[in-house]
Amino acid sequence: MEQERFFVTGALGCIGAWVVRELILDGMPVAIYDLGGSLHRLRLILDDDQINSIQVIQGDICDDAAVERAVKDTGATSIIHLAALQVPFCKATPAQGARVNVVGTVNVFEAAKRSGITQVVYASSIAVYGMSEEYPDGVVNDASHHHPRNLYGVFKQANEGTAQIYWQDDGIASLGLRPYVVYGPGRDQGLTSGPTRAMLAATRGESFHIPFGGRCVYQYVRDVARAFIQSARTPFQGADVFNMRGAVVAMDEIVAAIEQAEPAASGRISFADQPLALPTDVDDSRLRAALGALAETSLEAGVKQTLQIFRDALANNRLS
Repeated sequence: MEQERFFVTGALGCIGAWVVRELILDGMPVAIYDLGGSLHRLRLILDDDQINSIQVIQGDICDDAAVERAVKDTGATSIIHLAALQVPFCKATPAQGARVNVVGTVNVFEAAKRSGITQVVYASSIAVYGMSEEYPDGVVNDASHHHPRNLYGVFKQANEGTAQIYWQDDGIASLGLRPYVVYGPGRDQGLTSGPTRAMLAATRGESFHIPFGGRCVYQYVRDVARAFIQSARTPFQGADVFNMRGAVVAMDEIVAAIEQAEPAASGRISFADQPLALPTDVDDSRLRAALGALAETSLEAGVKQTLQIFRDALANNRLS
C-alpha cells in the first residue's frame, strides 16, 4: 500500500498548525505550503525536532504553476486545503481576498487533477449562512439556505460550488467542512478569536474584554484538525459539504470555564452583550454518518488544555 503523504495549505494558520501537529504525532510525512514565514503557531504546539521534520514550501496559493509543482514534487497522496484570508482581511482588500480564497481553491483542485489525486478536503465556513433570525428553529442543517453577510462567506460559498464542478467535470471528490467558533492555542486573529485571547490573558494574569456574547457553537481546535484528517482518510464519492458541531454554550459559560481552569482570572474577563449574527446551533448528523465517530473534547477540558499549553509556552519562551 502506498504510504500516505499529506500536503497541507495554510498550515501556518491555527487549524493548519494543529492538522500538522496531529499528522506529525501520527508519524505521517507532511509537506506544508504557505506564503507566510512565521512559525509561531507551530512553535506553540511542536518542539524543534518535530518542526524540523516538516517539509516547508513557501509559496503563493494564487500561483497555479507553483501549487501544481509543489503537489507533484512532494509526492502528495492527500490534500488538506486550509489557505484563506479571514473576514477582516477580505473586507479590507476584497480583490486579494477573492484571489486567495476563490482562485487559490481553484488552483488546488487543478493541481489535484493534474497530479492524479482524486480527493480534496477543504475548509468552508459557517459564514455561508445568514443571520440567526433567518432560521426560526435556531438550528441549521447542511441543506439550510445560504445567505452570507460578508465577502468571506461569499467566497466560501463560491468554493463549495467550485468543488461541485470539479466532481461533475473531472471526478475529483471532495469533502468540505464548515467550522464555527474555533478556540485553542494558535487562534489569535479575527473577531471570534476573543475567547482564546481571553484564555491567554488569564494565563498571563491580565484582564480581557471579549467583543461579543450570546450563544453559539465552540469547537476545540484539536477536534477540528482531527476531523479534517479523518475526512482525508475517508474514501468518498461526490462533492459534499458538512456542518461541524461542538459545545453549544453561552459566553458566560466560556468565562466560567476559564475561571475554573485559572481561578486567579475571576472577575477579570468580561464580554459584550452583542451575539454573533449567525445561527445559534448546527446539525452535524450527516458528517457523523459520513465519517463515523469524531473527536469530542468538552468545553471544560478544551479550556483547561488551552491554558496549560499557554503556561508551558510562556515558561519556555515559545509564545510570540
